Amino acid sequence: MGCFSVFWGKKNSRSQIVQHDQDIPITGAVTIYSSKELRKATRNFCPGNKLGQGSFGHVYLGKLKNGEKVAIKVLSSESRQGTKEFLNELSVISNITHHNLVKLHGCCVDGGQKMLVYNYVENNSLAQTLFGNSRSGIVFDWRTRVKICIGVANGLTYLHEEVRPPIVHRDIKASNILLDRNLSPKIADFGLAKFFPGNMTHISTRVAGTLGYLAPEYAIRGQLTKKADVYSFGVLLLEIVSGRCHTDPRLPLDEQFLLEKVWTLYESGDLDSIIDRTLKRDFDTEGARRLLKIGLMCTQDSPKIRPSMSMVAKMLKGDCAVGDKIMRPGLITDVMDLKVRTVEPVQFSLSPSMSPALSNSLLSTVAVAGSTVVEESL
Repeated sequence: MGCFSVFWGKKNSRSQIVQHDQDIPITGAVTIYSSKELRKATRNFCPGNKLGQGSFGHVYLGKLKNGEKVAIKVLSSESRQGTKEFLNELSVISNITHHNLVKLHGCCVDGGQKMLVYNYVENNSLAQTLFGNSRSGIVFDWRTRVKICIGVANGLTYLHEEVRPPIVHRDIKASNILLDRNLSPKIADFGLAKFFPGNMTHISTRVAGTLGYLAPEYAIRGQLTKKADVYSFGVLLLEIVSGRCHTDPRLPLDEQFLLEKVWTLYESGDLDSIIDRTLKRDFDTEGARRLLKIGLMCTQDSPKIRPSMSMVAKMLKGDCAVGDKIMRPGLITDVMDLKVRTVEPVQFSLSPSMSPALSNSLLSTVAVAGSTVVEESL
């Protein structure tokens, strides 16, 4: 294998990567692996090495020649749409480094196979360990939960405010937050991420992401800003404090949607009742209320009044006060009530806990914008 800067082009009709006038530049040093090396590392992609799967393929545990463990993301050969996400992820992640982001080791484009090689994160995803059916035995005490919230906020602050051009992740959710051996969070899966040039107020683009985490202005009008990530983070924050998934169709209708439930409890002054009961007495009640309020601030209906991620990080750390004036959040039921026409196919990930009926209802109510760019007027 070699280590060098590369440029990958788009996929042609013969499933080859070719140079093109719309090449995606990979500016960082990327280790190039052969498919033979990665087959050996995963014991020929043994099912026992499978860590999980997503919309565009599977992830396997691998062991390199030097003994280092890695996570190998294999793009499904049957996924035409996934090629774009593969190239996009490689482009976005190849030249950024932060301790709260997964680290890219390299890639493989060999014999029609496309793979990304990441550092192995020992404790899987937050979705599987916090409110999944995990047998990991991990105990999420209050201090650990706060650490995870701050870590994710720091990672998003880096993407939004320190990287040039800024990056909008577009798919912040519990299953894309991985936990290392110290339960420090790593933001993963940059397949849907977009660069966000500073001279733009927003990008109008095809909607992509996960229902339940989508900001309303993005889900309805396709208007993407950094505040879409802020909204998704707010939902994640409520999940971490409550220990509940954003949507649970097993509950009565007025209890199914976490954000709507938290807002109702906030209005009635009863936020304590949504705090995860498994915490028992091992938590700061006032601190938990504070985080729930921050989550509501992040999910306010208007993106203009949502805080920036750097401000969110400061509030989580206690470096600045949490405002008392919290407006009504943008709720998933608002999207469901809209009678709008879908103008293009929508690219969504559906939460495993979401019922098919709900998923179909939501898909039929979301209007998707075209791929134009709106520039800031001078």
